[in-house]
Amino acid sequence: MEVPAGFLVVYLLFSCFVASSYGVYFSSLNETIIVTATPTQGQVLKAGEDQITVTWRFNQTYRAGTDSAYKTVKVKLCYAPISQKDRSWRKTVDLLKKDKTCPHKIVARPDTASNNSFTWSIERDIPSGVYFVRAFAFNAQDEQVAYGQTTNAHKSTNLFEIQAITGRHVSLDIASICFSAFSIVSLAGFFYMEKRKAKASQQK
Repeated sequence: MEVPAGFLVVYLLFSCFVASSYGVYFSSLNETIIVTATPTQGQVLKAGEDQITVTWRFNQTYRAGTDSAYKTVKVKLCYAPISQKDRSWRKTVDLLKKDKTCPHKIVARPDTASNNSFTWSIERDIPSGVYFVRAFAFNAQDEQVAYGQTTNAHKSTNLFEIQAITGRHVSLDIASICFSAFSIVSLAGFFYMEKRKAKASQQK
C-alpha cells in the first residue's frame, strides 16, 4: 500500500515538532536547593580580578528521599532581567534546553550531603551585566530534576554586577611605549649612519 506524500510530510513535521518540544521545563522543577553566594545586593565585581564563593545544600524542609535521584549539581552564573532586556540571545525560555538565562558555568560536582562550596574566579571574558547564581540538580540521565538560586522567583533580589574588562591592558601600553621608543632610536640611528656615509663620500 502506497503512503500518500502529503501524509509523510505531515508526519515528518509532527515528528520534528515533538522532538524539538521534548525536554525539561523550568516551571516543572521544585526549588529544593538552598544556594548562597558571597556578593551582596548591588555589589560591583570585576571580571578577571574578583572571586565568588558559592555554597549549596538540600533544603531539609522537603521530605527525606526527595534528593535520592540527584547525581550531579551544576552551578551557573545567570543574567538578571535587566541584563536580558532587548537581548534575544539572553532570553529566558521555560524549555531549559532553549533557555539562555544561565550560559556561564561556575562548577559541576557530584551531589553530596555536605561540603558543597566552591570559590570561582570570575573569568576574563564574562560580559558586563547584572547577575545571580543558580544551581541545578541532575539525575543519572543528565536531566534537570531540581534547582535553587540566590534570588527570588521574580529575580529581583540579591543581584550583583560584574564589570567586563575594558580598554587597554597596562602591559600592552608598556609594550607599545617600548616599541615606539625602539623605533625612534632605530630611525635616528639609520639617519645618523646615512649622514656619516654621505659625509665620508664627499671627503674622498
